[in-house]
Amino acid sequence: MKGVLLVNLGSPKSTDPKDVKVYLDEFLMDERVIDVPYILRALLVKGIILNTRPKKSAEAYSKIWWDEGSPLIVLSKRLQEKIDSLTSVPISLAMRYGEPSIMNGMKELYEKGVREMLLFPLYPQYAMATTETIIVLAEELQKEHFPDMKITVVPPFYNHPDYINVLSRSIAEKIDDLDYEHLLFSYHGVPERHIRKSDITKSHCKMDGSCCVTPSPAHQYCYKHHCLETTRLVAEKLQLKEGTYSTSFQSRLGFDPWLKPYTDRTIEKLGLSGIKKMAIVTPAFVSDCLETLEEIEMEGGEIFEEVGGEEYTFIPCINDRPDWVKTLSRWIDEWAMAEVEANT
Repeated sequence: MKGVLLVNLGSPKSTDPKDVKVYLDEFLMDERVIDVPYILRALLVKGIILNTRPKKSAEAYSKIWWDEGSPLIVLSKRLQEKIDSLTSVPISLAMRYGEPSIMNGMKELYEKGVREMLLFPLYPQYAMATTETIIVLAEELQKEHFPDMKITVVPPFYNHPDYINVLSRSIAEKIDDLDYEHLLFSYHGVPERHIRKSDITKSHCKMDGSCCVTPSPAHQYCYKHHCLETTRLVAEKLQLKEGTYSTSFQSRLGFDPWLKPYTDRTIEKLGLSGIKKMAIVTPAFVSDCLETLEEIEMEGGEIFEEVGGEEYTFIPCINDRPDWVKTLSRWIDEWAMAEVEANT
């Protein structure tokens, strides 16, 4: 029997600083998120961050928390339930950090008789700190607890025509009748060293602005290339004029070099340059969350207004849009049928 495990990032159980601390501990202690030796990571996370950040993060979560709970969890559950009603195989939901856990999601499918699982990280672009950590954990759990379960992983879909179509429509619905001057594609940032570590050639990634547009096997796992390609394909689909859109990276942490340009500084620069009306979209996320609703919609809008901006339009993630639900349901059914045909 076949089944699907959708996996998203995760969220604290509540906006209580204690719950936020538990979540941040699990998240930031992941060696693929903060990729330094364990001792240094523990000193940084447990010695500094967990003693200073939970209260501030809890306040930020409080700004965007819904009556039903965390927007990320609520939206992910809605997506899972809608796909489950349309597909021919059982669909479960898990979070990389927090609940529902990947272990529980795999167990739920296993107890339903699933022995061939499609692992579906809900990230369009591949990154060490997102897709890779999900795959590694799922494979470890499979070996230890579900040795007779086969896992197939959905590859990054950053350039899949179906995804580009849905993302483009979601943007067009907000900007077609909008007299905007600039559209900013803001992706979650990662340290530059993550890009180099993911370079399977060990020589292609130079972070010089040219390697991402020079064909290479390294692009298979290059987060920056995936982001730039998503922007390029959407701009092509929407026939955006050169100079009216750009790409930036948000949510940097610490003092190491992260992917540039930074979103907050880009928003500020746009306002200072005389741009009065801008729109912003966050294609690294399929579900709205703290990073989109608080950091981009709220904080980004404040920055733009402070430097003279007048109209700031936040474009929601694709969340549980009907066309996105239908797209995922079709992908899943195609996988299920392909597996059946391969075994007959």
